[in-house]
Amino acid sequence: MYDRYQSPLSERYASKEMQYIFSPDMKFRTWRKLWIALAETEHELGLPITQEQIEELKEHAEDINYEVAKEREALVRHDVMAHVYAYGVQCPKAKGIIHLGATSCYVGDNTDIIVMTEALKLVKKKLVNVMEKLASFAEEYKALPTLAFTHFQPAQPTTVGKRACLWLQEFTLDLEDIEHVLGGMKLLGSKGTTGTQASFLELFDGDQEKIDRIDPMIAEKMGFQECYAVSGQTYSRKVDTRVLNVLAGIAASAHKMSNDIRLLQHLKEVEEPFEKNQIGSSAMAYKRNPMRSERIASLSRYVMVDALNPAITSATQWFERTLDDSANKRLSIPEGFLAVDGILDLCLNVVDGLVVYPKVIEKRLRSELPFMATENIMMDAVKAGGDRQELHEKIRKLSMEAGENVKKKGKENNLLELIAQDPAFHLSLEELEAAMQPSRYIGRAVEQVDKFLKQVVSPILSENKELLGVTAEIKV
Repeated sequence: MYDRYQSPLSERYASKEMQYIFSPDMKFRTWRKLWIALAETEHELGLPITQEQIEELKEHAEDINYEVAKEREALVRHDVMAHVYAYGVQCPKAKGIIHLGATSCYVGDNTDIIVMTEALKLVKKKLVNVMEKLASFAEEYKALPTLAFTHFQPAQPTTVGKRACLWLQEFTLDLEDIEHVLGGMKLLGSKGTTGTQASFLELFDGDQEKIDRIDPMIAEKMGFQECYAVSGQTYSRKVDTRVLNVLAGIAASAHKMSNDIRLLQHLKEVEEPFEKNQIGSSAMAYKRNPMRSERIASLSRYVMVDALNPAITSATQWFERTLDDSANKRLSIPEGFLAVDGILDLCLNVVDGLVVYPKVIEKRLRSELPFMATENIMMDAVKAGGDRQELHEKIRKLSMEAGENVKKKGKENNLLELIAQDPAFHLSLEELEAAMQPSRYIGRAVEQVDKFLKQVVSPILSENKELLGVTAEIKV
């Protein structure tokens, strides 16, 4: 165990559920299901395949003789033919009809589509649960004013819940992409060496009608709506590109959220969960580093870059088939899914345990609020009889003076005191301080949160209620 490389995606990040989807056992069990579906289809269309042979195949669909397959592959150097042989050892009556008319891509490519489809379903499930947690957080803090930033410079206030809705909206776009790609997933079917179904033309004595029924029948038996209408030997590698782009989109959304959380933790306003015995730094015992959010960002960058792999592979396939996709696909597709699985588990854990510090949030907001309230102050002064242009110039100069007090002298923001001392404003310090209620400056943030959650998020959660209830186990 300690003398060879172990993938961190399996050891540290991805769930057992996602790991199984990409496991050899899942792959080879699916191969056998596909061989059964092919045999059943050929039997139903009139080829001399008996029900007894099919029953024998079904009897040994699950108890795969891996050692026989492994020994055979070492001899013939071909994984598909090794497993055809191993299946035949267990099914002597059906031995001669296993894989009849098919090429290796019949099991290889159809299994890839099936596996990616199952993996996308799991990603969707976890994404919906992240969205539910974020929606609860947004609802809870929809009215808590906080300082908003543009260019990471203080801007007009927003609310903690409204900011969470910005994260949530990006995930809703990712969910739309998942559902679009899932809805378009099709099997390769059984189209032969160059996609022309020439072998089936021979098997069915040129009966075009029967050959046309092969792919739809296989698709139905494997739980799909249809197969791709045309192909070379493989399904188009453009499919892999579409799938990985969805994963990259989720990674980008998670990365953005994790960046914001890391910055907020620096400001001591919002903090990711920190366990009782967790160590933040080996040197600085007091530190509470946002390590889970940092891990989200780290894995997300990996996934975004990984999406280049299928795009380049798709672009460089020659004619009906080349094999320079195989080694790349074995790495890029599973690892992209394992990484996103780890990302979503981390997101679930972080969002479910976010800690908010209202007093710190209020203190920072109030330190900047006088600058942001100057327009309201100016309007109140005009109502009291002041000249708008004159007041604007005075407030500009007083704001610069207060800014210098803060930046150069390290003092508190005394803009309100400076304004109260100027008779042109006709406002006392008490009146000015009374106007410094943060909720007056958050615009329609609360209403926007309510509308977004009610009109956009709630219907999504309602439609996917059977997927809710997932909890995440974080290994490290």
